[in-house]
Amino acid sequence: QVQLVESGGGLEQPGGSLRLSCAASRSIFSFYSMAWYRQAPEKEREWVALVGSAGSTNYADSVKGRFTISRDNAKNTVYLQMNSLKPEDTAVYYCRACSISLCAWGQGTLVTVSS
Repeated sequence: QVQLVESGGGLEQPGGSLRLSCAASRSIFSFYSMAWYRQAPEKEREWVALVGSAGSTNYADSVKGRFTISRDNAKNTVYLQMNSLKPEDTAVYYCRACSISLCAWGQGTLVTVSS
């Protein structure tokens, strides 16, 4: 098992930046997929970004060019750098880690983009 703890959420103005962190309770080296999802009020949870074990990345069209996902295996942490934030980015952001035997979710961190 692994526990994931997200942090870094908060209130930010449109056009601003936030960096989310997802800290794992053990090594993430074996997790072939580390991803961020988000769920806005009254909407379904949606995938945002993914980073593979070798560092390859992929993004949802809605965040491409604005968000950057990265992983630091030495710190057992995954990051989501969010720039040029928009009100529609407001959501609870969740981290997910998948190995060949399991997928785990964090508890989420709230991001609010508002002036």
